[in-house]
Amino acid sequence: MMSSCHDIINTSCVKSDWSNDVRASLYSLMVLIVLITLVGNLFVIISISHFKQLHTPTNWLIHSMATVDLLLGCLVMPYSMLRTVEQYWHFGEIFCKIHSSADIMLSSASIFHLSFISIDRYYAVCEPLRYKTKINMLVIFVMIFISWFVPAIYAFGMIFLELNFKGAQEIYYKNIYCKGCCSVFFSKISGVLAFMISFYIPGSIMSCVYYRIYFIAKGQVRSINGTNQLQPGLEEENRNSRSREMKAAKTLGIVMGVFLICWCPFFICLVLDPFLDYTIPPALNDLLIWFGYLNSTFNPMVYAFFYPWFRKALEMILFGKIFQKNSSRYNLVLEAN
Repeated sequence: MMSSCHDIINTSCVKSDWSNDVRASLYSLMVLIVLITLVGNLFVIISISHFKQLHTPTNWLIHSMATVDLLLGCLVMPYSMLRTVEQYWHFGEIFCKIHSSADIMLSSASIFHLSFISIDRYYAVCEPLRYKTKINMLVIFVMIFISWFVPAIYAFGMIFLELNFKGAQEIYYKNIYCKGCCSVFFSKISGVLAFMISFYIPGSIMSCVYYRIYFIAKGQVRSINGTNQLQPGLEEENRNSRSREMKAAKTLGIVMGVFLICWCPFFICLVLDPFLDYTIPPALNDLLIWFGYLNSTFNPMVYAFFYPWFRKALEMILFGKIFQKNSSRYNLVLEAN
C-alpha cells in the first residue's frame, strides 16, 4: 500500500530537504529492514523446498507466504525506500502504476496468507482427528490461488483502471496532484473498499479463528489436568500435550499482536484520510506503511524460526550441510529435540 502526496498544487513535488546525516540514517535503517526481509524469507523458502520432511500442506502455505514477502522485499520496498527518503519519484508514471499495483497486491496477498494459515491452524489444534481430511494439498492449492489471484486482480484493476479515483477525481487533480509524486490516492468509496478487502475481512477471520483456538486450547489443557488427577500414569504424556497446546496458543497470540501492530495504524489512516479532507501528513503515511512492511519482515521469525526444526534447518543451510548427499532426507524433528 502507498502513502499520499500533498504538495504545491499542479507543480512539481518538493524534494526532501533533510540533511545528509538524516538521509543516511534513513537509508541505513530501511536497507537493514529490506535485507532482513529478504534473508529471512529466503531461508524459509530454501528450508521447505529442500527438506522432504517439511513437505506438508501447512508448510507449503507458509512457503507461498514467504515467496510473497520475499517479492515485496525485492520488488517493492527498495523503490518505496527511495520515494520515502527523497520524497520524489524518479522512475516515471507507468512504472509508478506498476510499483503501486505490486505494492497493494503483495501486501494484501501476505495478509490473505495469514488468514488462511489461521484456518489451517484451527483444524490442526481444534480438530486434529479431522485435520488430514479437511486440509489436504488440493485445499492448500485453492488457498494459495485465492491469496495470489484476488489481490492481483483487485490491485492491478484498481490502479490501471483508475477506480481508486472514483468519485473524487476533481479533488485529486485540483488539490493533491503534483508532478513527480508516486502515490495511491483513495476516494471515500475506494478507501473503504481497500480497507475491507486488504485488512478488515482477512483480519476479522484471523481474530475470530484465533479467539476460538485460544479458548479451545485452554479447555483442552483443563481437560488434560483433570485426566492427570484420575489417571496419574498418563501425567508425562499429558504434560507434553499440555505444553504443545499452550505453545500453540502463545504462538497465535504473537501472530495477532504482530499483525495488528504492523498493519492496523496504516489502514485506520487509509480509511479515515478521505473523510478528513486528506489532512493526514504524507510523512506519517510513509512511516505507517513501513510499519506495515515490517509484518513481512517478522513473518518468517513468527511462523518458521519459532519452531526447533526450522532452526535446525537454518543451521544446516548456514553451514552448507544441505549440499551433502541425502541431506534432503535429514530428520529435522529428531535432531532438533
